[in-house]
Amino acid sequence: MYRWTYTTEHHAHLLDEPLIEEELMAAFNRPRAHADEAREALRHLVHAIRHVEDPTEIYSVLGELTSGVASLAQSLHQIAEFHEGLARQRAWVRGDTRAGCAASYQVAWELHRAGEIVHQVANGLDRAHGVEATIAYDALDLLHVEAVPQQLNEHGPSL
Repeated sequence: MYRWTYTTEHHAHLLDEPLIEEELMAAFNRPRAHADEAREALRHLVHAIRHVEDPTEIYSVLGELTSGVASLAQSLHQIAEFHEGLARQRAWVRGDTRAGCAASYQVAWELHRAGEIVHQVANGLDRAHGVEATIAYDALDLLHVEAVPQQLNEHGPSL
């Protein structure tokens, strides 16, 4: 019977991996900062998408938006779950714990509702992403087409 013997060098990777993982996870414990970064990234996307120079990028943009919107839906459900848990027990409105519990329940309900709506948006984006994959663009024709600037109101595009 053979007996395995390990040296310190053999186990060195076991010591490094958890330290690296913990450092990466610590970077994700700033929800407010990440929400602000997401808002800023979407604002930049709004400006960048006004004048699309290469329409073949639309496929990738739709794919990234699909993934991002799915993450938004998950985040909304997670915040709702927070309000369903300990937050509801500790919440108060004007010194009234019953009103705080009711308000926390209402927040959770609205967030779950919004999460489901956003989930449906992600499904629509995913379908558009799939159809976009079937479109071919002739790059030579695009050189002669001028981009038409779109007017956006402060609340986003109107339908």
